[in-house]
Amino acid sequence: MRQGVSIQNRGVGFHYEILDKFVAGIELKGFEVKSIKIGRGNLSGSYISNYGDELYLMNFQIPPYQPKNTPKEYDENRARKLLLHKKQINLLIGKLKEKGLTIVPLKVFIKKGLVKVEIALAKGMKKFEKREKIKKRDFEREVSRALKQY
Repeated sequence: MRQGVSIQNRGVGFHYEILDKFVAGIELKGFEVKSIKIGRGNLSGSYISNYGDELYLMNFQIPPYQPKNTPKEYDENRARKLLLHKKQINLLIGKLKEKGLTIVPLKVFIKKGLVKVEIALAKGMKKFEKREKIKKRDFEREVSRALKQY
């Protein structure tokens, strides 16, 4: 088993401004853990939703570890419960009620043999903010290229 396995959600940094980060456990089945430990999983398009006083990771795709040994009713994109302290859950649900704030998953990783997910409280960026970010990145790239030539 590789301990350095990490599944990233690459689009989050471009579409959202990260305000605060948390690390949570995930409630998984055994064959899902095996699949994640070999690096299989897709976080793109996934999000965090609350039902009652619990948070769930939605639309996180985990393909089966051994497709022929997986139960027939297995859904790759099922809702998975996040394991957090009650104070953290209440804080996050309270922040969700503020206008424009959301909770997004950043990455899934393995820590001491346990699968963890890093989630972030984020604010959606407007189109003009994204354009400014692209312009700034392109300008910095051109400056670094110019400095390398001399």
